[in-house]
Amino acid sequence: VQLQASGGGLVQSGGSLRLSCAASGRIFSSSIMGWFRQAPGKEREFVAAIRWGVGRTYYADSVKGRFTISKDGAKNTVNLQMNSLTPEDTAVYYCGKTTSYSTHQTDYGFWGQGTLVTVSS
Repeated sequence: VQLQASGGGLVQSGGSLRLSCAASGRIFSSSIMGWFRQAPGKEREFVAAIRWGVGRTYYADSVKGRFTISKDGAKNTVNLQMNSLTPEDTAVYYCGKTTSYSTHQTDYGFWGQGTLVTVSS
């Protein structure tokens, strides 16, 4: 499976962006698709995840209520709708895949190139 994130850009504080992660191969129903982000000088951190088959979602406390993760089975994509963005959300966003739910980046694989989100104040 190859993953490609897209949809990043420059947005003002309070604005919204929608990221997409396109998977080139089959995603099994037991798979967990996750979004992580990495700000300059910081470690990659968990943002959100979704269990592909049943659609159960998981969120980091910092984004809960502002971000929504969803999947499109027909297009084999995972989306991240980001609302009420703040400068603290500025980072490169990556999508990854794992077989068991985890918030640790080391448990995920198939990282694609990230997409940069910049939130101006």
